[in-house]
Amino acid sequence: MTKREEFLAGERPDDVALYLSDAALSGSDKLAEYGERVPGGVLLVLDGTRGRSVFTKATGMDAMPFAQRAMRQEGEVDHGLAGGTCPHAGETVEAADESAAETDTAAETDAETHEVRFVFAFAEAQNEAVGDIYAEGNVVHAYAHCSCGAAFSDRWVVEN
Repeated sequence: MTKREEFLAGERPDDVALYLSDAALSGSDKLAEYGERVPGGVLLVLDGTRGRSVFTKATGMDAMPFAQRAMRQEGEVDHGLAGGTCPHAGETVEAADESAAETDTAAETDAETHEVRFVFAFAEAQNEAVGDIYAEGNVVHAYAHCSCGAAFSDRWVVEN
């Protein structure tokens, strides 16, 4: 089983996953050497501390403040972590731009395409005491950033 498969199964709770689209990599193949090539980009699974550091260097944002912003807006992140659907897809460019400005003003905007530029994710072990979906199994938390500047989140119970 690969690191990615283990992560997606919720078996790597001390690690984080980071998807960087080809657009986010900006021609830098250095990170691609350390990750798994997936359609449209690279996926890395790293220990938590190193992963947050790589995230910051690759995106120019701190991981935890980014995740907190993303939690304000639910969206759909691909369960393979290599993309997703921006909650603003289908809106007029002006509406998407306004929403993006509220969630992430540091982003380069391209509201017409709504392409996920990067995903930051972690897995949490099943915890029946907490209840909700955490009682059902291991949970993946994923935070995505769209080319329009919007940040959004998704979470799901790992399928066994």
